[in-house]
Amino acid sequence: MKNLIQLENLSKSYDEGSGKHQVFLGLNYKFKVGEITVMFGRSGSGKSTLLNLISGIDVPDSGSIIINNENISELNEHKRTIFRRNHIGFIFQFFNLIPTLTLLENLLLPMELKGKLTSEDIEKAKTMLVEVGLGGKDAKYPDMLSGGEQQRVAIARALIHNPDIILADEPTGNLDKHTGASIIELLDRLVKQKNKTMIMATHSKELIGLADNILSVEGGGLVSISKEDI
Repeated sequence: MKNLIQLENLSKSYDEGSGKHQVFLGLNYKFKVGEITVMFGRSGSGKSTLLNLISGIDVPDSGSIIINNENISELNEHKRTIFRRNHIGFIFQFFNLIPTLTLLENLLLPMELKGKLTSEDIEKAKTMLVEVGLGGKDAKYPDMLSGGEQQRVAIARALIHNPDIILADEPTGNLDKHTGASIIELLDRLVKQKNKTMIMATHSKELIGLADNILSVEGGGLVSISKEDI
């Protein structure tokens, strides 16, 4: 499998009180097309920071982030935003659905940001709701759903614009164990079915079953670990 994301000599730090907190220092790593990577690490270790760097929400102090042969760390903020809209889907712990929009409207938003909506876009969104088990609920609002149902909408929204990469930050962290298990099963099925590359930050050991790769974020870098070591 070819490399989709390459991190080259990546460094990132933040101002913290009187000094700097070094999150990554000279990080090198490659993520392959179609692989699911699960990242563990203590709070503050840099899991979310890495997702923000790969998405272009944040920029490194030095080094390169190359996605599909394009160095996104060299792009300005506007071009990174366009890149993100076209190539990346997000799944968050707290769903991040817009409460004043219906489920259908929430799904259509990523495509609307890319240009004028078509009747095909609307049909695609309705089909995605069916795929995540919410067919016929197009006109409902997020607060009318359970937490698990809202996360299903968030998964559909992340996939609707056919991105190359799915970035998931604690996707089951706000759900009970039973609901989290159903979300894991749905993610596994849809991501593999659509051959997406997914990088997931989590504290949940239940998610290791999805993983092609398991990483620990520690000491300013990424350490590969086996399922037996979890």
